[in-house]
Amino acid sequence: MAILEVQNASKKFASSEVLNGISFSLEEGETLAIIGASGSGKTTLLRCLNFLERLDTGRIVVRGEVIFDAADRQTDSDRDIREKRLHFGLVFQNFNLFPQYTAYENVVLARELAARRQAQYRQDKKNILDEIRQEGLALLDQIGLSDKLDFYPHQLSGGQQQRVAIARTLARNPQIILFDEPMSALDAETRLLLRNEIKELQRQVNSTMIYITHDQEEAFALSDRIMVMDNGTIQQLDTPEAIIANPANPYVKKFVNDNLRIKYNSLVKYIKPIMESPW
Repeated sequence: MAILEVQNASKKFASSEVLNGISFSLEEGETLAIIGASGSGKTTLLRCLNFLERLDTGRIVVRGEVIFDAADRQTDSDRDIREKRLHFGLVFQNFNLFPQYTAYENVVLARELAARRQAQYRQDKKNILDEIRQEGLALLDQIGLSDKLDFYPHQLSGGQQQRVAIARTLARNPQIILFDEPMSALDAETRLLLRNEIKELQRQVNSTMIYITHDQEEAFALSDRIMVMDNGTIQQLDTPEAIIANPANPYVKKFVNDNLRIKYNSLVKYIKPIMESPW
């Protein structure tokens, strides 16, 4: 069973149709990159998944449960939005860390606030907070910032701040992590380093990711499948190899940069014998 299904999703702003009949599914542990020109609808799709916007038509299904159906008002209640958002973790492009809190406090804050709403919090406060603390420290260690847990955001580099933002999202144990251009504010060297770290984190925790980026090389390096969007529609949804070898239409062929195609084919040619080696 797919962890996520989006069925016939559409969205308009005034008379402009930003999403038109979007349907796709996502398997657990899969990374899906979404690319497309500005205005193609990719960010709106991400915002609808996190309920920052509401779909006009369509359904969102998580592990077989319909959590939103535009035709069913019972699934479109404002009081349920907080609960629905728990399925998704969102990593922003501008970090959105609280400047008055340390790296550690930024990571565990949401978990602590959620714990206080639990019925058993008063009776088992110490054990609950100890568990949250240990998980927070483990995440900071996992992203290589255990020596920076008492640092404030202004004392961290851009790459370190983004790592804290990712750890904060992982601390909430979302079923699906949504990345909204998470490296656009970083320099090229830091982007490459963080890209590798995100891929390694995904492998370690087997998280399911949807990754929006303007950087095609980033998309092809990180993803299991790629969705190419244009004018609110899916032009192609396939593996990186298939998109390189068999673009679905002239738009995809033109959009996927020729230099990227050459670079990707060279990389595949180099690593394939290594991957297939019995050693």
